[in-house]
Amino acid sequence: MPNRNVLAGIDIGGTKCAVSLGVLEDDGRIELIAKFQFPTERGPEHVMKTLLSELERLLLASGVADDALAAIGISCGGPLDSEAGIILSPPNLPGWDRIDACAPFRERFSCPVSLQNDANACALAEWRWGAGKGCSNMIFLTFGTGMGSGLILNGRLYSGTNDMAGEVGHMRMEDDGPTGYGKVGSFEGFCSGGGIAQLAVKMAEERIRLGDTQAFCHSVSDLAAITAQKVGEAARLGDPLALEIFAIVGKQLGRGLALLVDLLNPERIVIGSIYGRQLALLEPIVMDELRRQALPRSLSVCRIVPAGLQEHVGDYAGLSVAWNALSDPNFQRN
Repeated sequence: MPNRNVLAGIDIGGTKCAVSLGVLEDDGRIELIAKFQFPTERGPEHVMKTLLSELERLLLASGVADDALAAIGISCGGPLDSEAGIILSPPNLPGWDRIDACAPFRERFSCPVSLQNDANACALAEWRWGAGKGCSNMIFLTFGTGMGSGLILNGRLYSGTNDMAGEVGHMRMEDDGPTGYGKVGSFEGFCSGGGIAQLAVKMAEERIRLGDTQAFCHSVSDLAAITAQKVGEAARLGDPLALEIFAIVGKQLGRGLALLVDLLNPERIVIGSIYGRQLALLEPIVMDELRRQALPRSLSVCRIVPAGLQEHVGDYAGLSVAWNALSDPNFQRN
């Protein structure tokens, strides 16, 4: 491939890591041509060596010369110093303390290498190739294991003064409630997989002790096995308690979105993971709450949509960081 139109994406996660290659088409689309993933079972030195060797292997197997690689993007959970390319002890990556993620790739390949937190990377992917395409002002909400966001403002990624912009999961919604992001009653507490499970455990235990059994939990001994997925499945089957739980989640999601609509006046809010899976349950509740809470003029120009890349957004996250390094002259190229 003589033209430098190949991007590499690196995903560093607490459970697994992945390397992907994508080819940019003339019309701006990207074709994913290769991917390899492996479990994050050992420390940073081993993982970084594996990522490098797997990128070399994928390039060779795909018939891509090193000089055809236009840029490398790295997606990783925060906190980070994206300008320096350093990972700063993420809670899901024990032992990754001040790890320079960009230098090894920069030394091996003569192309720009950039690092972004995973929420920002997914926001870039949805903005470029997903449900946010064409927007100047877009918010992406993860709504998965946790609740984070990536902000596209005035046609650029906004990461804040020290990479901490978009930590919406830390906003307190209620004085009491499930705990998320270390805060009781937070947005993440109500609107995340872990938070939904917490809420379900509490409410199911109360009902069981009153003599009721639930579709997703028959006894106190089953409480520890409750997951957001099980609650969602029960809700789709019409279980009253599961529906009540998702009504609470939807109301809190609507309230959180109203704050974002009023504050940032976006064109689109793209929501990943659980929102797309439970759209039929959540959308009517969310929109009803939004209409009651948000400024009508701001809401009138904003669409709330599930992620266009759906469950594959993570495959494109690192690639979008690489693309952004090439596309935005003001973006830091480590």
